[in-house]
Amino acid sequence: MTSPRSSARGRPPAASRELLQESAFELFIENGYTGTTVDQIATRAGVSRNTFFNYFDAKGEVFWVELDAATERLKTALADQPSPHAPATEAIRTAMLAAVAPFESHHVPFILTQYDLIGSAAEVQASAMSRFATQARLLSGYAQQHGVDSAVARAHAYSLIACVVAAAQEWAQSGPQRGRLEPYVHRAIDTVLVASPSSSV
Repeated sequence: MTSPRSSARGRPPAASRELLQESAFELFIENGYTGTTVDQIATRAGVSRNTFFNYFDAKGEVFWVELDAATERLKTALADQPSPHAPATEAIRTAMLAAVAPFESHHVPFILTQYDLIGSAAEVQASAMSRFATQARLLSGYAQQHGVDSAVARAHAYSLIACVVAAAQEWAQSGPQRGRLEPYVHRAIDTVLVASPSSSV
């Protein structure tokens, strides 16, 4: 998990998504999600409110730095699959594992361990769903390009995203000995891919 620092002293002057995210997480722990404002996050990070909005569209967006990076890795990995004649199943598995590969035991996203600080904030749920929908479009689009029926491709894509979410939750709850996320995801997505006819995905 990204570990919030207890003091703003010594921060570098240059803003970044990670610095703003860290500042937000510190404040969420101190004040709760609903008790924290964008102005407070910007002040803690030592930047202006406008600078915050250069990086994020809303307060709830700070949770998804890691997920956005994973989506970019997924997009790149799908584009880099070597052969259009390889089974889509194998290409999708490879790309999804590449997307989660950087997540080590000490790098658990804040939202997986501190969700009780957020409550049922609609904006957070909406921003999560929009990102999962983007990932599902990438997966279903790839499958359709390889001859899979659009309805089947879409259904399997959302099933795979659900498997990753479940795997991430299990991983986050497994404690310091959890290891890397990738094996959890591998096991979870195979419950969908192995059960699917090779001609469908």
